[in-house]
Amino acid sequence: MNGPRAGRIPFVGLTGGIAAGKSEALAALERLGAATLSADAVVHELLDGEELRDALVDRLGASVAPGGKIDRDAVAAAVFERPGDREWLERVMWPRVGERIAAWRAALDGRDSRPAAAVVEVPLLFESGMEAAFDATVAVVADESVRQTRAAARGHAGLESRASRQLAQAEKAKRADFVVENDGDLDDLRRTLARLLAKIGG
Repeated sequence: MNGPRAGRIPFVGLTGGIAAGKSEALAALERLGAATLSADAVVHELLDGEELRDALVDRLGASVAPGGKIDRDAVAAAVFERPGDREWLERVMWPRVGERIAAWRAALDGRDSRPAAAVVEVPLLFESGMEAAFDATVAVVADESVRQTRAAARGHAGLESRASRQLAQAEKAKRADFVVENDGDLDDLRRTLARLLAKIGG
């Protein structure tokens, strides 16, 4: 943990396994007074832009942008079994995502109201090497059976194939500065996160 400089809004990277509850945690942190951002939302914004669309079409073919709009599933399918293309996509995407996150963080310093923390949800936080940018990192974890139930409720298949590009949940927890266990309900999660914010901000 780097720790925020005196007077600086704590900058926190939030991650976790699939269906562990990252999005619920991010929403709860916002309700508790943190400024929040989803890296996935940044990716969506970038994919809607012409620059990245054109680069993807040049590399992967027109099938990834039917009607001139990027199809994320088509991109994922195109790079899934082609490590060279996947690595190229990561080299293209991650620096741009990092730039957007840095600009968002810098803009918070100009706000009249001070958030309790600036929290960014990054599913591939450790995989992308972005953890060094944050003052603290948090991993949201849940029991495997709980994750399976949540994934099934969302209409997703087993976790294994969807998690193939991610570190194991236990490894994320090992690398994180703080671990949030999310096996209970939303009230339990909120109480846990309130204590965490107080600790990080203190």
